[in-house]
Amino acid sequence: MTARPPSPFRFAGGPRHRSSDVPAVSEDRDLVWFRHRDGLLVGLRPVHPEDKGVLLEGFGRLSEETRYQRFLAPMDRLTERQVRYLTELDQVNHFAWAAGFLEPDGQETGVALARYVRTFTDPCVAEIAVVVADEYQGRGLGSLLLDGLALVAMDHGIEEFTGFLLGDNHPMLRIFEHLGAVVHDDSPGVMRADLPLPPPGGLAVDDEGAAELVWVAGAAAHPSHWPCR
Repeated sequence: MTARPPSPFRFAGGPRHRSSDVPAVSEDRDLVWFRHRDGLLVGLRPVHPEDKGVLLEGFGRLSEETRYQRFLAPMDRLTERQVRYLTELDQVNHFAWAAGFLEPDGQETGVALARYVRTFTDPCVAEIAVVVADEYQGRGLGSLLLDGLALVAMDHGIEEFTGFLLGDNHPMLRIFEHLGAVVHDDSPGVMRADLPLPPPGGLAVDDEGAAELVWVAGAAAHPSHWPCR
Protein backbone atom coordinates (compact mmCIF):
# COMPACT_ATOMS: atom_id res chain seq x y z
CA MET A 1 0.00 0.00 0.00
CA THR A 2 1.39 3.41 -0.96
CA ALA A 3 1.45 6.27 1.54
CA ARG A 4 -1.61 8.47 1.47
CA PRO A 5 -0.90 12.00 0.20
CA PRO A 6 -1.56 14.89 2.60
CA SER A 7 -5.06 16.31 2.56
CA PRO A 8 -5.52 19.63 0.70
CA PHE A 9 -8.03 20.63 3.41
CA ARG A 10 -7.78 21.78 7.02
CA PHE A 11 -10.65 22.24 9.46
CA ALA A 12 -11.87 25.83 9.52
CA GLY A 13 -14.54 25.74 12.19
CA GLY A 14 -18.13 24.53 12.23
CA PRO A 15 -21.49 25.12 13.92
CA ARG A 16 -20.02 24.85 17.43
CA HIS A 17 -16.44 25.94 16.66
CA ARG A 18 -16.56 29.41 15.16
CA SER A 19 -13.42 31.02 13.81
CA SER A 20 -12.55 33.91 11.56
CA ASP A 21 -12.39 31.39 8.70
CA VAL A 22 -16.15 30.79 8.83
CA PRO A 23 -18.39 33.39 7.19
CA ALA A 24 -21.11 34.82 9.41
CA VAL A 25 -23.69 34.29 6.64
CA SER A 26 -23.61 30.55 7.38
CA GLU A 27 -23.71 30.62 11.19
CA ASP A 28 -27.16 29.04 11.43
CA ARG A 29 -26.61 26.21 8.95
CA ASP A 30 -25.45 22.65 9.55
CA LEU A 31 -22.22 23.13 7.62
CA VAL A 32 -18.77 21.92 8.58
CA TRP A 33 -16.13 24.13 7.00
CA PHE A 34 -12.70 23.20 5.69
CA ARG A 35 -10.11 25.52 4.16
CA HIS A 36 -8.75 24.28 0.83
CA ARG A 37 -5.05 24.81 0.12
CA ASP A 38 -6.00 27.27 -2.66
CA GLY A 39 -7.68 29.49 -0.04
CA LEU A 40 -11.33 28.68 -0.77
CA LEU A 41 -13.68 27.36 1.88
CA VAL A 42 -15.56 24.13 1.30
CA GLY A 43 -18.55 23.18 3.44
CA LEU A 44 -20.00 19.71 4.07
CA ARG A 45 -23.56 19.19 5.27
CA PRO A 46 -26.09 16.36 5.24
CA VAL A 47 -28.41 16.21 2.22
CA HIS A 48 -32.00 17.33 2.96
CA PRO A 49 -35.34 16.62 1.21
CA GLU A 50 -35.34 20.32 0.27
CA ASP A 51 -32.28 19.70 -1.93
CA LYS A 52 -34.28 18.21 -4.82
CA GLY A 53 -33.94 21.31 -6.98
CA VAL A 54 -30.24 21.66 -6.20
CA LEU A 55 -29.72 17.99 -7.03
CA LEU A 56 -31.40 18.33 -10.42
CA GLU A 57 -29.44 21.49 -11.19
CA GLY A 58 -26.16 19.81 -10.28
CA PHE A 59 -27.02 16.71 -12.31
CA GLY A 60 -27.65 18.93 -15.32
CA ARG A 61 -24.12 20.36 -15.06
CA LEU A 62 -22.43 16.94 -15.08
CA SER A 63 -20.81 15.75 -18.27
CA GLU A 64 -22.05 12.59 -19.94
CA GLU A 65 -18.84 10.82 -18.88
CA THR A 66 -19.20 11.84 -15.21
CA ARG A 67 -22.82 10.66 -15.17
CA TYR A 68 -21.74 7.34 -16.64
CA GLN A 69 -19.00 6.95 -14.02
CA ARG A 70 -21.48 7.64 -11.21
CA PHE A 71 -24.35 5.41 -12.38
CA LEU A 72 -22.31 2.87 -14.43
CA ALA A 73 -24.83 3.33 -17.24
CA PRO A 74 -25.97 6.09 -19.62
CA MET A 75 -28.13 8.53 -17.66
CA ASP A 76 -29.64 11.60 -19.33
CA ARG A 77 -32.13 12.47 -16.58
CA LEU A 78 -33.26 11.55 -13.08
CA THR A 79 -36.80 10.32 -12.51
CA GLU A 80 -38.97 11.75 -9.74
CA ARG A 81 -38.59 8.47 -7.85
CA GLN A 82 -34.79 8.62 -8.12
CA VAL A 83 -34.73 12.22 -6.87
CA ARG A 84 -36.82 11.27 -3.83
CA TYR A 85 -34.54 8.30 -3.15
CA LEU A 86 -31.45 10.50 -3.34
CA THR A 87 -32.76 13.25 -1.04
CA GLU A 88 -35.24 11.69 1.42
CA LEU A 89 -32.85 9.86 3.73
CA ASP A 90 -32.90 8.54 7.29
CA GLN A 91 -29.22 9.66 7.61
CA VAL A 92 -28.38 6.38 9.39
CA ASN A 93 -28.82 3.51 6.94
CA HIS A 94 -28.73 5.89 3.99
CA PHE A 95 -26.55 8.94 4.56
CA ALA A 96 -25.26 11.59 2.16
CA TRP A 97 -22.95 14.59 2.34
CA ALA A 98 -23.31 17.57 0.02
CA ALA A 99 -20.19 19.66 -0.55
CA GLY A 100 -20.01 23.23 -1.76
CA PHE A 101 -17.31 25.85 -2.26
CA LEU A 102 -17.74 29.38 -0.93
CA GLU A 103 -16.70 31.56 -3.87
CA PRO A 104 -14.81 34.87 -3.39
CA ASP A 105 -18.02 36.80 -4.17
CA GLY A 106 -19.79 35.10 -1.25
CA GLN A 107 -21.87 32.71 -3.34
CA GLU A 108 -21.99 29.04 -2.39
CA THR A 109 -21.63 26.58 -5.28
CA GLY A 110 -22.67 22.96 -4.80
CA VAL A 111 -19.95 20.77 -6.32
CA ALA A 112 -20.16 17.21 -4.97
CA LEU A 113 -22.27 14.51 -3.34
CA ALA A 114 -21.24 11.35 -1.51
CA ARG A 115 -23.44 8.70 0.08
CA TYR A 116 -23.46 5.31 1.68
CA VAL A 117 -26.38 2.85 1.75
CA ARG A 118 -26.34 0.02 4.27
CA THR A 119 -26.88 -3.35 2.58
CA PHE A 120 -29.82 -5.54 3.58
CA THR A 121 -27.83 -8.76 3.26
CA ASP A 122 -25.19 -7.58 5.74
CA PRO A 123 -26.00 -4.51 7.89
CA CYS A 124 -22.31 -4.15 8.75
CA VAL A 125 -21.55 -3.31 5.07
CA ALA A 126 -22.55 -0.23 3.10
CA GLU A 127 -22.28 0.57 -0.60
CA ILE A 128 -20.88 4.00 -1.38
CA ALA A 129 -20.97 6.41 -4.31
CA VAL A 130 -19.22 9.75 -4.90
CA VAL A 131 -19.74 12.30 -7.66
CA VAL A 132 -17.84 15.57 -8.13
CA ALA A 133 -18.72 18.24 -10.69
CA ASP A 134 -16.37 18.11 -13.66
CA GLU A 135 -14.71 21.48 -13.09
CA TYR A 136 -13.90 20.62 -9.45
CA GLN A 137 -12.44 17.17 -9.98
CA GLY A 138 -8.83 16.58 -8.98
CA ARG A 139 -8.93 18.96 -6.00
CA GLY A 140 -9.17 16.43 -3.19
CA LEU A 141 -12.93 16.51 -2.68
CA GLY A 142 -13.31 12.77 -3.22
CA SER A 143 -10.89 12.02 -0.36
CA LEU A 144 -12.56 14.53 1.97
CA LEU A 145 -16.01 13.12 1.25
CA LEU A 146 -14.89 9.52 1.75
CA ASP A 147 -13.36 10.51 5.08
CA GLY A 148 -16.63 12.15 6.05
CA LEU A 149 -18.65 9.09 5.03
CA ALA A 150 -16.35 6.73 6.93
CA LEU A 151 -16.69 8.73 10.15
CA VAL A 152 -20.48 8.71 10.02
CA ALA A 153 -20.67 5.04 9.00
CA MET A 154 -18.43 3.93 11.85
CA ASP A 155 -20.57 5.94 14.27
CA HIS A 156 -23.55 3.83 13.12
CA GLY A 157 -21.81 0.47 13.38
CA ILE A 158 -20.82 -0.04 9.75
CA GLU A 159 -17.56 -1.96 9.42
CA GLU A 160 -16.91 -2.05 5.67
CA PHE A 161 -17.53 0.00 2.53
CA THR A 162 -18.05 -1.47 -0.92
CA GLY A 163 -17.80 0.66 -4.03
CA PHE A 164 -18.37 -0.20 -7.68
CA LEU A 165 -16.58 1.92 -10.26
CA LEU A 166 -15.46 1.80 -13.85
CA GLY A 167 -12.00 0.44 -14.47
CA ASP A 168 -10.94 3.69 -16.16
CA ASN A 169 -12.03 5.87 -13.21
CA HIS A 170 -8.41 6.22 -12.17
CA PRO A 171 -8.81 9.13 -9.68
CA MET A 172 -11.30 7.22 -7.52
CA LEU A 173 -9.30 4.00 -7.85
CA ARG A 174 -6.24 5.84 -6.52
CA ILE A 175 -8.26 7.22 -3.58
CA PHE A 176 -9.52 3.76 -2.65
CA GLU A 177 -6.04 2.26 -2.94
CA HIS A 178 -4.47 4.99 -0.78
CA LEU A 179 -7.12 4.31 1.87
CA GLY A 180 -6.15 0.63 1.85
CA ALA A 181 -9.06 -0.87 -0.08
CA VAL A 182 -8.87 -4.23 -1.82
CA VAL A 183 -9.72 -3.59 -5.47
CA HIS A 184 -10.61 -6.40 -7.88
CA ASP A 185 -12.58 -7.10 -11.04
CA ASP A 186 -16.34 -7.40 -10.57
CA SER A 187 -17.70 -7.56 -14.12
CA PRO A 188 -16.45 -6.50 -17.56
CA GLY A 189 -15.20 -2.92 -17.23
CA VAL A 190 -16.30 -2.61 -13.59
CA MET A 191 -14.11 -2.81 -10.47
CA ARG A 192 -15.17 -3.48 -6.91
CA ALA A 193 -13.38 -1.84 -3.98
CA ASP A 194 -13.79 -3.32 -0.49
CA LEU A 195 -12.64 -0.98 2.27
CA PRO A 196 -12.60 -2.00 5.95
CA LEU A 197 -13.40 0.67 8.52
CA PRO A 198 -11.49 2.38 9.91
CA PRO A 199 -9.48 2.56 6.67
CA PRO A 200 -6.05 0.91 6.92
CA GLY A 201 -4.60 3.99 5.21
CA GLY A 202 -6.02 6.27 7.89
CA LEU A 203 -8.12 9.42 7.61
CA ALA A 204 -6.81 12.84 6.61
CA VAL A 205 -9.45 14.76 8.59
CA ASP A 206 -8.06 16.02 11.91
CA ASP A 207 -9.68 15.19 15.25
CA GLU A 208 -11.60 18.44 15.58
CA GLY A 209 -12.95 18.25 12.05
CA ALA A 210 -13.87 14.59 12.55
CA ALA A 211 -15.78 15.36 15.75
CA GLU A 212 -17.67 18.16 14.03
CA LEU A 213 -18.67 15.97 11.09
CA VAL A 214 -19.96 13.22 13.40
CA TRP A 215 -21.89 15.74 15.52
CA VAL A 216 -23.59 17.39 12.53
CA ALA A 217 -24.44 14.02 10.97
CA GLY A 218 -25.83 12.74 14.26
CA ALA A 219 -28.09 15.77 14.61
CA ALA A 220 -29.61 14.97 11.19
CA ALA A 221 -30.16 11.26 11.88
CA HIS A 222 -33.62 9.71 12.26
CA PRO A 223 -34.22 7.36 15.21
CA SER A 224 -35.53 4.41 13.19
CA HIS A 225 -32.59 2.20 12.27
CA TRP A 226 -31.22 -1.25 12.96
CA PRO A 227 -27.94 -2.00 14.69
CA CYS A 228 -25.01 -3.79 13.04
CA ARG A 229 -25.28 -6.72 15.44
